Amino acid sequence: MNKELLGSLVGKVVKVNRGGPESSTGKVLYGGDDHFALLSEKDGVVYYHSAHVKSISQNIKSGLPVKEELSEEGLEFMKEDTLGALLTSLKYQWVKINRGGPEKIEGILDHSNEDYVTLVLNEEVVRLATYHVKSISYGVKPEKEEKTEEEK
Repeated sequence: MNKELLGSLVGKVVKVNRGGPESSTGKVLYGGDDHFALLSEKDGVVYYHSAHVKSISQNIKSGLPVKEELSEEGLEFMKEDTLGALLTSLKYQWVKINRGGPEKIEGILDHSNEDYVTLVLNEEVVRLATYHVKSISYGVKPEKEEKTEEEK
């Protein structure tokens, strides 16, 4: 997926991949050189490494099922040109790498370079090959914060 294709999808609702743990439906917010940002109802803003995306689908007739409330208003997200620059910007943030399945991991991003990403989770230091980062999100989803406030 190149930057021109990703740029043409900004503002459109798409389905990333056809199924599996990395599949998601949402609005494309930004297209970088090797990644793009997708706003989904379930996960908030997720950055997908385009080298690992197998397909992007659009339903041109009726659209894909996404709530109308999925709005970019007041939404802040990072617009870095490359995935490497994005990872550098996320240093010391709580991140979730890969959406699900056995490759999912969460922790504080301590370091990143062309070869590997270092995450810290409790007493464990995990190094993951940068190439194997399929998707990444950071921080706490707004939905969780709202629920926490209501429960207080």
